[in-house]
Amino acid sequence: MHAQPPKPDDAPPAPSTGSLHPPLFDAAFRARLDTLFAWRRDVRHFRPTPLAPGELAALIALAMQAPSVGLSQPWRFVRVGAPARRRAVRAIFAACNAAALADQPASRAALYARLKLAGLDEAPEHLAVFVEPDPPAGHGLGRATMPETLAYSAVMAIHTLWLAAAARGIGVGWVSILDPVAVAAALDVPAHWRLVGYLCIGYPCEPSDVPELERAGWEHRRPPADFLLER
Repeated sequence: MHAQPPKPDDAPPAPSTGSLHPPLFDAAFRARLDTLFAWRRDVRHFRPTPLAPGELAALIALAMQAPSVGLSQPWRFVRVGAPARRRAVRAIFAACNAAALADQPASRAALYARLKLAGLDEAPEHLAVFVEPDPPAGHGLGRATMPETLAYSAVMAIHTLWLAAAARGIGVGWVSILDPVAVAAALDVPAHWRLVGYLCIGYPCEPSDVPELERAGWEHRRPPADFLLER
């Protein structure tokens, strides 16, 4: 018996040519988006409630919608769930944090000591984001003079995940007080990968539209005019 040709309804969808009409984002949507930006915070304290099954995978899929130089997609995600590996990362943080505290001027040491980065202990999900420094995809396009754009692409993926998480009431905390080489070794990833960000992910204890460091008196947000040059 010869196989029947597929009916039109069974045919796979044709790839988009980019000529489809884009959706219209009205004023109400833009206002909600502005609110999302305001409520996206660097979360330091999490509830122990686990994410729903598949939630982290969905966030990673959305993160991969981020732009990347030359469409190289250089990001590499590592979900850290093994208790021994989490303890290793926690120990790396403790050593780096102690060194950072010792480097603080006397006027800020006490305040720094009160800034608790408890996400490593509380967050139900840990996600390490690395960059592949020479990805096969992209064929080198766009990075000959600025190879750091590969890492910037991974940062864009992190920010995309961050916004998607905030829209779902999920918090993200970026732990940067880490030795990236030691973390890569603790997670047993390819030696040439470079750590871009270590993220704690879960439901925040105290959602706020004001950065915690501002609430604690560490720093305050400055107006755009302070950062804009006109030429």
